[in-house]
Amino acid sequence: MISANDITLRVGKKALFEHVNIKFTEGECYGVIGANGAGKSTFLKILSGQLEPTSGDVTITPGQRLSFLEQDHFKYDQFPVLDTVIMGNQRLYDISKEKEALYAKEDFSDEDGIRASELEAEFAEMNGWDAETDAEQLLAGLGIGEELFHAQMSTLTGPQRVKVLLARALFGNPDILLLDEPTNHLDLDAIAWLEEFLINFENTVIVVSHDRYFLNKVCTQIADIDYQKIQLYAGNYDFWYESSQLLMRQKKEANKKKEEKIKELKEFISRFSANASKSKQATSRKRALDKIQLEEIKPSSRKYPYIDFRPEREIGNEVLEVHGISKTVDGVKVLDNIDFVLRREDKVAFVGGNENATTELFRILAGVDEPDEGYYKWGVTTSQAYFPKDYTDEFNSDLTIAEWLTQYSENKDVTYVRGFLGRMLFAGEDGVKKVRVLSGGEKVRCLLSKMMISGANVLVLDEPTNHLDMESISALNNGLIKFPGVLLFTCHDHQFVETTANRIMEITPEGTLIDKITTYDEYLAADEDARKRHIYQLSEDDAEDN
Repeated sequence: MISANDITLRVGKKALFEHVNIKFTEGECYGVIGANGAGKSTFLKILSGQLEPTSGDVTITPGQRLSFLEQDHFKYDQFPVLDTVIMGNQRLYDISKEKEALYAKEDFSDEDGIRASELEAEFAEMNGWDAETDAEQLLAGLGIGEELFHAQMSTLTGPQRVKVLLARALFGNPDILLLDEPTNHLDLDAIAWLEEFLINFENTVIVVSHDRYFLNKVCTQIADIDYQKIQLYAGNYDFWYESSQLLMRQKKEANKKKEEKIKELKEFISRFSANASKSKQATSRKRALDKIQLEEIKPSSRKYPYIDFRPEREIGNEVLEVHGISKTVDGVKVLDNIDFVLRREDKVAFVGGNENATTELFRILAGVDEPDEGYYKWGVTTSQAYFPKDYTDEFNSDLTIAEWLTQYSENKDVTYVRGFLGRMLFAGEDGVKKVRVLSGGEKVRCLLSKMMISGANVLVLDEPTNHLDMESISALNNGLIKFPGVLLFTCHDHQFVETTANRIMEITPEGTLIDKITTYDEYLAADEDARKRHIYQLSEDDAEDN
């Protein structure tokens, strides 16, 4: 068990937490939620001991081991992949290295033998002989190939490092597991594997995530950070949402009834306080009035942007034709003879592990890159807006937010442009902030404002939910569901994909295309059935060979 005892944290004059008391018990998976800036990641740092609170303390059941997802992706660059994972249980790793050093000594003494014996006993008690196998299974489940098990961490790509660090956190069955945005940079297959792992994990899990489907799948409790407090709700994210909305409605209704009663009592007192025969009743009602206390309803820190993509013209029947597109990047053929035709009702989600290929295809369709072979043709009635995965260059400027957005608007009227910024929660003085200093979430909201102001009837979005909070993801999800044009997008949020897409495309590791007119859940179910048939066929073949 881990508990926060009277935790207060102040950053300057601002209080992130005030007198927080909460216990996290064994066998539960807690989803920590709250608006951007509410302190979710900060709270996990307090629990893990990486950050000292202003007051209060954290206690852990003696003898229990805590593990957390490392956020420094370069911390283990000098180590091999397997070693990095096994370091998730630092004591086990230290024992194995001390053993190696002892056995490598040329003058192995009796004292060394005694020490080695002690280490061997502790090593066996910690299931050390299974450590490499366990680490390899975690890596394989997250999609790290066997060829990388002994590679240096410094040679891995960003997403691969994230998977190894996640495996490190999961390694060795920790008693308390803290995960801050574990699904970031994971492909959908890896997320599905992690969901199953956490569902079957028997100890304490505390996880911060913006993925609603993930929270619904794995969480048994929700810890909601709002008003500098943390409130626990039994159940998953959807249950929290319904419960919190019900609680707010009940408070408002109770206040409404109290306000009506207050009005009634005040009217009686006003009418009869000077009437001798009614004076006792008036005095009684004054006492009753004094006892009525309205429930304090604080404004939530959660804010929902208003995302509404309105095409300036209706799209025709001919949208996009892609013929034989091939592309090689850094010596690797990522696209191989890609063919497809888009219709006016298509909302296409690109899924699968070959994310670099999808990004390259989107860059080609947006006119950023040229294909090596093949061609594409947009319909004459189409207009496109593109959300790139890497938008660093977009904000390498000293322009203010308002100036930045104005350059993309045909209507240069300040009030018109600021209207779009206001919808995306940039109010008042926010408009004069320099785009160079914006946070990741603010930059994404700027890009979405740019797409809205364009009036395009085809939207191409490459992982638009990265850096967004739950409220913004929900608003974007709803905006795209209502969008009457054509969509091409990729996203790691299961619920986002399932509720938005009516067509699924996957670019295989070989660069070829699988194209299905189906929902995402139907696609996954068919893919799972195919895997089962493949495994069954393999077992049949093995039986025949024997």
